[in-house]
Amino acid sequence: MPQPNAQLALGALLVRIAFADKSYQAAEVGQIDKILASTFDLKPLEAAKLRATCEALERHAPGTPEFARILRDEVDYEDRKALADAMWSVALADGERDEGEELQLLAIETALGLTDADIAAARRTALAPK
Repeated sequence: MPQPNAQLALGALLVRIAFADKSYQAAEVGQIDKILASTFDLKPLEAAKLRATCEALERHAPGTPEFARILRDEVDYEDRKALADAMWSVALADGERDEGEELQLLAIETALGLTDADIAAARRTALAPK
């Protein structure tokens, strides 16, 4: 497995959120690909390949704190706040709220060093009626 960098750490955390409800659906996969493509300026096929690598990494990787540390070290605070919004979009991509996904998300947001106020704001934004 490759050594995690910011791309791999983010992708693995997104996969971890999607798997938290024990169901990995096409809508979640598509949302992960979209986030990876837009965050790292990748073509769709490149994003899909990155996601596939992240899926394997997530299965064999260290815990959430290690991935979050990589992102804390390599990504500034404002961008980490934006990542929280992106992570919520994965958790909600299947159209259902799941306690396991939300708990995983809270653990990741906390490990990313986000303030309680910013975590609450990301949650409010994600759950606001569209």
